[in-house]
Amino acid sequence: MPMPSEAMTKNAQPIKIAILAMGGEGGGVLADWIVDMGEANGYVAQTTSVPGVAQRTGATIYYVELYPAAQAEADGGLPVLALMPLPGDVDVVLASELMEAGRAVQRGLVTRDRTTLIASTHRVFSIAEKSAMGDGRVDSDQLLAHTGRAARRFIRFDMAQAAEASGSVISAVLFGALAGSGVLPFSRVQFEATIERGGVGVKPSLKAFGAAFARAQHGDDEPTEETPAAVSVPQPRHPAVRALVERVQRDFPLPAQDLLLEGVRRLIDYQDLAYASLYLDRMAAVAALPGSDNHRLLRETARHLALWMSYEDTARVAALKTRATRFERVRGEARVQPGQVLAINEYMHPRLQEICETLPGGIDRWLMNSTLPKKLVERFTQHGRVIRTSSLRGYLMLRMVAACKRWRLSTMRYAEENRRIEEWLQRIAATAQRNPELAVELAQCQRLVKGYSDTHERGIRNYDTVMRAFERAGTALAPATLRELRDAALADEHGHKLQAALVQHALA
Repeated sequence: MPMPSEAMTKNAQPIKIAILAMGGEGGGVLADWIVDMGEANGYVAQTTSVPGVAQRTGATIYYVELYPAAQAEADGGLPVLALMPLPGDVDVVLASELMEAGRAVQRGLVTRDRTTLIASTHRVFSIAEKSAMGDGRVDSDQLLAHTGRAARRFIRFDMAQAAEASGSVISAVLFGALAGSGVLPFSRVQFEATIERGGVGVKPSLKAFGAAFARAQHGDDEPTEETPAAVSVPQPRHPAVRALVERVQRDFPLPAQDLLLEGVRRLIDYQDLAYASLYLDRMAAVAALPGSDNHRLLRETARHLALWMSYEDTARVAALKTRATRFERVRGEARVQPGQVLAINEYMHPRLQEICETLPGGIDRWLMNSTLPKKLVERFTQHGRVIRTSSLRGYLMLRMVAACKRWRLSTMRYAEENRRIEEWLQRIAATAQRNPELAVELAQCQRLVKGYSDTHERGIRNYDTVMRAFERAGTALAPATLRELRDAALADEHGHKLQAALVQHALA
């Protein structure tokens, strides 16, 4: 099949290239590189862009058309080039992320008989995916399969990782993959000369370009992943921590040990050694239940119990926001250079309830039931606050809040969470006697309890509703029905789908 340039000369059609990228990824730079390369090598070029701000945090479509100047002269004048890509009429689509490739397919820009699709396989989750109450992520494997079937040729690999490895940006990687694909009538030297003419970040851009060029020429598919090595058992130096690790190895089956060790690590970090020991005490009782010998009940309960016991309160949130690892991650994501100053602003809006839940037992109940002190605190907290954790004052303020974990086990929030946890474990134990599969679904209902503030309240409300329905039906309830109720509760924050499911199963 002739290259696009050959078909273009014969049929007087321009080369048509669509670039789909998000804000900050250099989509405009990539479009300018293609235009500059075309104009420097005997082509008339034009680029336009259509920004978007709602669905994908500033996703933009850049469109480039290239037409040979010699052909234009033979035609008797400059060509009229289009301002927007049309479905079924694009030669090359460049996508900076896998969902952007899916959007290109959905728009009809990628066709089986014509389009070369070059896309990164990494994911930047959309607003809808992030805000879903359950797991709202789109299946990446299905997305890859669908986009692969839609394109004439599909070149893909993790371009974000390639950009990170080279110290450059993803636009340089896409440019290198475009060159390596051979779909444009330009040589590698001409591509690289375009980057050099830009004069900004030339060395890392050329490094990223070269790596992507080789990947694109090597093949269209991701390299075969090696089988991951077995997770090594931690060897802590602290004798008490080591004793907990040895207890997991001694008292629990191997298939559940990875989750149990992670639970121990998480709960030591969250509270202390005694709290992690309580976790293993509870899990030992679960390990003795009927049905736990197939390990699924044990694994699911271990996962969700660790999550519930490390519920998010103000002390936990403050501790996470002031971790050294978080500052390092933010600096890396922002690509802070030596000599640059980084400011991190935290937007916080604690309510009276969250403040009371942080105070030690007695004081929290006194404040919640008081009159004047309660009004003063509510007045102080009625508006959100911005705390700069990169400043000494803001950092110390949140560290003081994080230190409140020392009396966490005496707070009314802990008493309430602990009560629900014990009731949940009792339900699992009673259900496992008669219906182990239903017990597994019951363990997974902890997914409804998450977050803090309004998110936590909605989750608890849905959880209590599902548990009331479970109590009405008892162990006669089918596991699939409980799963359906749980999924319905996670489907919308207002609870409409959950109520509809309850009515459908006569459990309202």
